[in-house]
Parts: sequence; structure tokens; C-alpha cells
Amino acid sequence: MHLVLFMNKQTESSTRRRQGNGGEKVMFHSLGRNYGLEVREDRPRENIVGTADGQAMVGGAGAESGTGRQRLHCCVRVTAVQVQKAIWGVAMVMCVCSSWAGSTQLAKLTFKQYDAPFTLTWFATTWNCLFFPLYYIGHLCKSPERQTPKQRFRECCRFFGDDGLTAKVFFTKVAPFGLLWIMTNYLYLQALRKINSTDVSALFCCNKAFVFLLSWIVLRDRFMGVRIVAAILAIAGIVMLTYADGFHSHSVIGITLVVASASASALYKVLFKLVLGSAKFGEAALFLTIVGGANFVFMSFVPVILYFTHVEYFTSIADLPWAYLCGVAGLLLAFNILVNFGIAITYPTLISLGIVLSVPVNAMVDLYTCDIHFNTVRLIAVFIICLGFLMLLLPEDWDQCLIELGTKLRKREQPVEPAETGTSSGINWTRRARTSMSTFSH
Repeated sequence: MHLVLFMNKQTESSTRRRQGNGGEKVMFHSLGRNYGLEVREDRPRENIVGTADGQAMVGGAGAESGTGRQRLHCCVRVTAVQVQKAIWGVAMVMCVCSSWAGSTQLAKLTFKQYDAPFTLTWFATTWNCLFFPLYYIGHLCKSPERQTPKQRFRECCRFFGDDGLTAKVFFTKVAPFGLLWIMTNYLYLQALRKINSTDVSALFCCNKAFVFLLSWIVLRDRFMGVRIVAAILAIAGIVMLTYADGFHSHSVIGITLVVASASASALYKVLFKLVLGSAKFGEAALFLTIVGGANFVFMSFVPVILYFTHVEYFTSIADLPWAYLCGVAGLLLAFNILVNFGIAITYPTLISLGIVLSVPVNAMVDLYTCDIHFNTVRLIAVFIICLGFLMLLLPEDWDQCLIELGTKLRKREQPVEPAETGTSSGINWTRRARTSMSTFSH
């Protein structure tokens, strides 16, 4: 009798808590059946409780399998996207490497027939006028909303501010970057006249270290010890390359020119981020098109002056190596398009790898044409500069990623302890109930 009253009280208390705690209902019904008692409830509630009790493990397994399928499908989808992005990245790396190394080698060949670095710089920069028209053609093919060139131009002009491209914006925000652009390319081409293309392409990779140092000073970016080490390696590589040629005046001048070119490139990037911020692909295309147009309008008098002063003289227009000139200009335009477009469709790190891979490509071409002598000091210097460049590509949280990866690897290496088997039926029943409830809660 006392047992029956006790169970009736348990029935009333469990009825009050029926909607709030499903796990206690399961335990109560199991306890009632163990004592041979009948619990009288409404039929629908009995069905619900019976379903929860009878299909706890089945439903948990179904939930686990369904969740597993969803996770697998999500992982497969994410992996497919990552694989596609990586394939695009590999293609972009090859194209960036080919365009940059090809423009360097063609410029070297051009100077053997027409020694005019500033005219070549002016000619190649003028080709930037084609950037925005090519972008607009791609916009018409890709975007569902087909805007007119004027509408697209106005939309991209918002990058300069609410007023768009005004005369004040042009002379304060566009013209200085145009001068830095011309200075970077002119110094790079002047360096090619003095030293071999392998050293020039390797030393130009130091601009990544200069960008970090300027960003740390000007933009107050995060201090990273590994990038300081990379900058030190870049400077050490510069000194070693100078030592490889015996500190001759010819090589010292060439190395100074290419280091100045890398510094101008770094200053261009840091000031662009400081003044204009980050630009989308269409905005970058418009900006470079304006730079090319301004170069044609305001800098055309310089090649004319150089021609009449016989500094960069040619006998006739027909004697100019137009194939080399157009090849250099076309490859530099393709390089700029690939760099800006590749960041939008793949990983920026892969685009940077295309630049550093141009160093071994130029080395193989120079070795084939016998334009370079590879001694031990030069090989070590080139390796140190490329290593510093790769270290600069590490993300800011690279140390945390390594710690997390090491933790996961240690967890996988630890052996899994087998589950203990209980001897009592009550203990086994409690473990099954906990398993089913934890499955439903997740």
C-alpha cells in the first residue's frame, strides 16, 4: 500500500512535469514497469512517451546518421569549392610567373636593339588604358545586370569619394600614384641594363619586406617577429648579391636601382592603402586606366625631349623593334590584370608565389643564354631572398594555427580507451538512458 501511494505521488508529480522534462517520463515508465504497475494516462501522451522510450536509440542513431550525411555533404561541397579555387590558383600562378618573367626577358632583349628605358616605360604604361575596356567586356559577359559604360564608370568612380573623379581628386590622389608607377617601372628597366634578369627579379622580391616595414611604421600594422626576420633576410640577400660580383661599380649601380624600384613599389602600395583603401576589381581597373591615360597626356613630351637630345635616339620608326615593345607592354598589362583578377577568384598567397617563381624561371633562361655565372654566394643570396619572401606570406595567426594543428595530431595519436562493461543491469540501463538523452539534446 505504501508502495502504491508512493507510485501515485510519483505519477502526479511526473504528470505535472511531463511537458518540461521528457527524460524523467522515460525513467518513470521504466520504473513502473519494473514494479509491475500500470500507469494510466491519456492515449496520445502514452504514444508519445512510448515512442520516446522505444525509439530512443533508433532516433539517436538516425539523428547521428542524418547529421553525418549533412556534415559529409557540407565537407564535400566545401572541399569541391576549395579544390576549384586551388586549381584556379595553380593556373594563375603559372600565368603570373610566365607574364612577369616573359616581360623581364623581352625587355632585356629590347635593350639590345633599342636602348630606351623611359620610352619603353611610357609605352607600356599607356597600354593601361585598355584595362577598363577589357574589364567592361568581362562585366557584360559575366554580370546579369548589363550597365552602360557610362553607368559602370560612374559606379566605379565612387571609389574616389562622393563627388567622384574631380580635378582635385585627380591631382591629389591619382597623379602621385601615377608618378610612383612610372618611377617603379623605369628604375626596374634601368636595372635590367646593368645586371642580369635573375638578380633583378630576386631583388625586386624584397618589396614585400619593404611593404611590411612601411606598414608597420605608417599604418601601425601588427608587429610580427617572423616578418622582421624575413626583412633581415632580404637585406642580407641584397648585401650577398652585391658581394657575389665583387662590389663592382656596375653591379652596385644596378642593385641600387632595383632596390630603389622595390622601395617605390612598396611606397605605392602602402600609400594606396592609406589614402584610397582597398579597391575592387572594377575600381582597380578604372584607376589603372586613368593612370595610363594621364601618362599619355602629361608624359608624352618626355620621350620627345629624350629623342631630340639623343639620349634615347632611334633612326626611324620602321627600325624600332615593335614586336618586342608590344610584347613587353602586353605582358605587363596581362600581369597587372592577372594580379588584380586573381585575388578575386583564388588565394592571394598563390598570386604572390607566381612572382617569386619567376626567379628560377629567369635563372634557367639566363643560364641557357650564358648571361650569368652561378657561384655559391649568388645561389645562397637568391635562396635567402626567396625564403624571406615566403616567410612574409605567412598569415598573422600562423603560430596559433601550428599550435592547434599540433594539439589535434596529439589527440589522434592517443589510443582510445575501451568502454567498461557493467555487471549490473541497473548500471547498464542508466548508461543507455544517458546516451539516448545526450543524442536528443544534440
